[in-house]
Amino acid sequence: MSSLSNDVWVFVEQRNGKAADVSFELLCKGRKLAQVMGGKVKSVVIGHQVKELAEETFRYGADEALLVDHPALKQFRTLPYSRTLTDIVRQFNPRIVLFGATIIGRDLAPRVASATRSGLTADCTDLQVADITYLRKEYKQLLLQIRPAFGGNIIATIITPDNPIQMATVREGVMEMHLQEGSRKGTLTSIPYIPDELDEVVAIIEQHREENHVNLKAAPIIVSGGYGLHSKENFKLIHELAHVLGGEVAGSRAAVDAGFIPHERQVGQTGVTVRPKLYIAVGISGAIQHRAGMQESNKIIAINTDPDAPIFGISHYGIVGDAMEVLPRFIEVYKNKLK
Repeated sequence: MSSLSNDVWVFVEQRNGKAADVSFELLCKGRKLAQVMGGKVKSVVIGHQVKELAEETFRYGADEALLVDHPALKQFRTLPYSRTLTDIVRQFNPRIVLFGATIIGRDLAPRVASATRSGLTADCTDLQVADITYLRKEYKQLLLQIRPAFGGNIIATIITPDNPIQMATVREGVMEMHLQEGSRKGTLTSIPYIPDELDEVVAIIEQHREENHVNLKAAPIIVSGGYGLHSKENFKLIHELAHVLGGEVAGSRAAVDAGFIPHERQVGQTGVTVRPKLYIAVGISGAIQHRAGMQESNKIIAINTDPDAPIFGISHYGIVGDAMEVLPRFIEVYKNKLK
């Protein structure tokens, strides 16, 4: 086993050679963390015929791509993927390993963390590196794993000082994704796949996937409703305003739980993270969990009957009033303006 490095690793989740956006987002964030620690960013790409994807990670900040390519790894299976990644972590000893908080990431991360005795925090909304004094002892360059806690009532900063390797899962859309400037070239390191009999305990016979046709992340305008609208009938005004503006409809978790809107349109810590040019929050109080999913919007307009609602604390424009009176006026004005 090599000595502990200051490297930041990102597990690149892929299906049929196409990476999940969250992996590229984490590479961009990982580059910033590595710069603070004086380390390198490395992507970990596991699959079959994924060399081009490994090389693509250089464009998003990877200095090196660790590639494990084998026909047995074409589709994600928990046992071979977790064993393979565990072996690589043990061999190279990275400082930080990041995963997307997806179905695959949530399956893989805890297994690798447990096997390598690493610290792990799930569903982070921010990551930072800092020197920390904890119980009168100083720790250099700890990963600060930031996420809502206690039902979204507080923002907790979690550290794992007793674990040399620190891991975290991060939801899609939380970190900004952007191509690095210039034509970057990195090092491609191929790592052999060593099969194990246990890998074949579970086999994929058939796989059926249904694509999500709702893409809130790409919407420039989002009109979002909360439980304050009181009924699914009243929620129709959200749809009407979004239609007039050419935007997408979204909602808070409370609105989803009440059956006003389907889960795929939920914005927040347990939904989608968005950064539209305009976000209109109607009847949404603005709990931490919801704010975590939309506070980076370019412009936020909030409509709420409660003048002390937390949503007003992050909104650029606030309207204290009944949505059933305000929304029809909005709709009428925009209909006339946009003719």
